[in-house]
Amino acid sequence: MSKTKIETSIQTHPRFRKLYDEEVKSKMMTNMSYQNVMQIPRLQKIVVNTCIKDAAINQSSLEVAFNELYLITGQKPVITKAVQSIAGFKIRAGMGLGCKVTLRGNGMYEFFDRLVNIALPRVRDFKGFSKKQFDGKGNLSIGLKEQLVFPEINYDKVDKIRGMNITFVTTAQNDAEARLLLELFDIPFIQ
Repeated sequence: MSKTKIETSIQTHPRFRKLYDEEVKSKMMTNMSYQNVMQIPRLQKIVVNTCIKDAAINQSSLEVAFNELYLITGQKPVITKAVQSIAGFKIRAGMGLGCKVTLRGNGMYEFFDRLVNIALPRVRDFKGFSKKQFDGKGNLSIGLKEQLVFPEINYDKVDKIRGMNITFVTTAQNDAEARLLLELFDIPFIQ
């Protein structure tokens, strides 16, 4: 077997995927007393979304946000566009107003690892997330006020502070299952 075939057959798994497979599944099985391994909730996708307030006036700010989101997630964002025209806000239908990225698979686990271990500790006055941030169906939505908590963003090149929304979509049936799943990944929650 040649060297190139050996190198391509080796696949690396992100640290959080290994954590889920080796520890989180077994702890969820014992804590929630599931009958079958297929009942164990898992992380389905992570959606990172940012909206640009001044995109109607300055389209170059949308390009800057697009590039920053690309640096943070490692995946090309999609431009979100206005559905209808609003004259009071100078918005026309079809105008780009923000961008979003949907992460799945290994990219999702790598982003999740960087968020928990690097970005969240850098947030000022962060005590944890509230259980009110769940939607009732096992999904958690959080907001970050600035993109500077991610080390990929160079502070000197930032023209404006922009926030972002991050949504964790799980296969959990309720908020209690989703909270336990995310706690086992070391996401801090307020008691």
